[in-house]
Amino acid sequence: MTPHAMAVVREIASVLAATLCVTAATYYIVALRCARKFFRPRRAAPTCSSAESITILKPVCGLDRGAYENFASFCRQRYPAFQIVFGSERADDPGLAVARRVARDFPGVDVRFVVHTGPATPNPKVGLLAALAAQARYPLLLVSDSDIRVGPHHLRTLVGPMADSRVGVVTCLYRSQAKGFAGCLDALGLTTDFQPSVLVARELEGISFGMGSGTLVRAAALAAGGGFEAIGDFLADDYLLGHLPVRAGYRAELAHEVVEHELDVTSLAQVVRHQIRWNRGIRAMRPRGYAGLMLTQGVPASLLLIALAGALPHAWALVAATIGLRFGMAWFVGVRCLKDDVARRALWLLPLRDLMTFGLWVTGFFGSSVVWRGRRLWLASGGRLRAEAPASAQTQPELVESGFAS
Repeated sequence: MTPHAMAVVREIASVLAATLCVTAATYYIVALRCARKFFRPRRAAPTCSSAESITILKPVCGLDRGAYENFASFCRQRYPAFQIVFGSERADDPGLAVARRVARDFPGVDVRFVVHTGPATPNPKVGLLAALAAQARYPLLLVSDSDIRVGPHHLRTLVGPMADSRVGVVTCLYRSQAKGFAGCLDALGLTTDFQPSVLVARELEGISFGMGSGTLVRAAALAAGGGFEAIGDFLADDYLLGHLPVRAGYRAELAHEVVEHELDVTSLAQVVRHQIRWNRGIRAMRPRGYAGLMLTQGVPASLLLIALAGALPHAWALVAATIGLRFGMAWFVGVRCLKDDVARRALWLLPLRDLMTFGLWVTGFFGSSVVWRGRRLWLASGGRLRAEAPASAQTQPELVESGFAS
């Protein structure tokens, strides 16, 4: 390549890097405005006059950090009538043993246990959820991951938007509690990258998905979307749990509550596996949206612009504005709004986390396998899962036991 051609390529690359800085800075401003609007003081939320009873579905797989307090926080709900159904694929699951201990300590709470040994689904969590839902007594189902901890008014807050019969799904934001360097990096990404994207989606296109932090769904809305049977072949079960009822004509809302996510991450390898699984799932479900994430990568774009046009004062000015807005948005959303302690302590790691996010975003374009709870699964088109199944799968009935008064 001639020197002139190299100069042209360098100039084009510099313009591209500058453009990406502008798009990322614009995204940060939009995220700031969306967070400010969502968290601004508001009138008291409407309450559901009928106080519909709720069944909480708690799939368990292994022992999470703080499992006892996570489970106990749901038993402490100040709500007229609710039921908790815990379940696992193994009778000797250590997390299920903790759940039984919680049930003994809260004898006044309606608790049931399910050991799901029935037919496997490509996404094993969904098969377990279907088994738990079969034991539900009430018309509202709250699907909540085992690593979530909530306050005593959680159910009352989530059910508020259900006062409108057109609302079929309510989900909520979360802040991640973590320990160690790897845990802080993971939590920082969730708080300052994913949570802002939820707030932007709410403002620009409306909530049309659920989250593992808690998704309250009307049983009728879930059935209208195809039920758990329509989700079992997909990786993104949380997303579809909210998306299918919306597609069936119901509305989804974001509750004005932030729950605690007890993140149990001890190594960078765990962070990488989790992020790649998430990225490949998004890419398979929404390929154009995944590619569009390039427009929000301010830190990598800034480094590229400095490398290509570092001698120009306006390049430095654009980089300073981009990085400043990135830190400002992360602080406002993570520290000011979500009150996330990890974000407050580890905000200085943000450039490193953003570079890691960019690298894993690129990795997400390649490969189709993901690791979930120690199992390797393969993604097909549209986000469907392909899993190697035993040659002769045996079907056994669910083993159901009640912990209501035990």
